[in-house]
Amino acid sequence: MTLTLAEPLTPAFLDADGSFPGTTAISVVIPAKNEERNIAWVLQRIPNYVDEVILVDGHSTDRTVEVARAVRPDIRVLVEAARGKGAALRTGFAAATGDVVVMLDADGSMDPVDIETYVNALAEGADVAKGSRFLTGGGTADMTPIRHLGNRALLIMVNVLYRARFTELCYGYMALRRSGVQSLGLTGSGFEIETEIVVRSLRVGLRVVEVPSYEAERRFGTSNLNATRDGIRVFRTLLVHRFRRSRAKGASGTWVPSQSTSPAPVAAAQRTTLALVQSAPPSRSPSADTEDRRPEALNQESMALPPQHVPTA
Repeated sequence: MTLTLAEPLTPAFLDADGSFPGTTAISVVIPAKNEERNIAWVLQRIPNYVDEVILVDGHSTDRTVEVARAVRPDIRVLVEAARGKGAALRTGFAAATGDVVVMLDADGSMDPVDIETYVNALAEGADVAKGSRFLTGGGTADMTPIRHLGNRALLIMVNVLYRARFTELCYGYMALRRSGVQSLGLTGSGFEIETEIVVRSLRVGLRVVEVPSYEAERRFGTSNLNATRDGIRVFRTLLVHRFRRSRAKGASGTWVPSQSTSPAPVAAAQRTTLALVQSAPPSRSPSADTEDRRPEALNQESMALPPQHVPTA
């Protein structure tokens, strides 16, 4: 089996109302806290084929919610029950109704136009598509030297402990099958949730792919990330889930080579014990900002979680 990036559909393939000509619904979950100057940009760039947008507010003291509702009247606004990015994402996941759930930040560092890259990876058979700033076609303009050093150390740790060959770990642009999310038993309350999603996916035998992603500088304001505090929480998460007995008895992934049919450069596939494949980098043409392009048509059969990947009690 070979997983490659599907070519995006042009507007001519859309239904008359601009909706996705398939049966798969896409939900986007955005955790936010005091992002009134950034949230409008993010919401305006979400492709029209997305069926549901959920903003999980982290008890903002500014006008984040008001701006979001003004820009997108159909947005669902939830308030996280507990504080922290992980708590916000778990709240959003529980409320999402789509077959595919995409998570991205509210600070403008992740471009919603790239959602199709992640959805296409799931359409080709992955269970989880995670962004990587260190694949060919990816990059970052928002990583300090201390964060880079810490991220590198944690990356080495996850690859050693979980016998993986990831190029990225601490990054929150991902897409998951909602049925897969339900199998993970997530508990993280802070930024460690991103790592927990990845390692729990490995532990229960889900297929994980990396796709190139570019991280821009946050548009306004300062990050809520604390490199030391959150780095320690990621470190603890890696250890806890590595040595905790998995509920999926005998679950394991398989290595799958990738063969790109795109002319764009792609990093060579690396051997690993999970299905880690690298898709071609997305187009970042400014003209694509508001296009109604849809990922390759999906259906309930193609998006159904394979029975062998569902953890047993």
